[in-house]
Amino acid sequence: MKTTCDEQICIEPKTEISTVIFFNSTAPFNKSERCKVMSIELSDDYTRIDFEYLSPHHYENGGWIEMNPRSFIRIVGSEVKYPLLRTENIPISPNKYFFKACGVKHYYSLFFAALPKDTSCIDIIEREAPGNYFNFYDVSLKQQGIICVDGNKLN
Repeated sequence: MKTTCDEQICIEPKTEISTVIFFNSTAPFNKSERCKVMSIELSDDYTRIDFEYLSPHHYENGGWIEMNPRSFIRIVGSEVKYPLLRTENIPISPNKYFFKACGVKHYYSLFFAALPKDTSCIDIIEREAPGNYFNFYDVSLKQQGIICVDGNKLN
């Protein structure tokens, strides 16, 4: 069985598609110009979002980062929150990751409850409040490169 995809890169599925990965998401760096969404993976069990963070120059040794334990994602136009399940390579507050230098790229991943596979646009919210949080609004999942996977995890 062959899958046809408009402006997508797809692997022929042997079974029903269980994972969809969006590379180079259309989300630009957030307003701080230091954090960027690199990819989003929708699976049956979770939603994984990979980020790139650039340590700032205005702090000695680049400062620190942490993730709010109440972070969530939501489908644009919905009030339903999909909670943060776990993180990779970024600690959950009150723990912090301390940089050793300014201008260093740091990669981390956030895992949230699974979104529906037909989701087209999401908000990624660390915290909706005044302050310096990693919030992204209107992140499109329909533009850019897409890989459809038949349940085998990509490395």
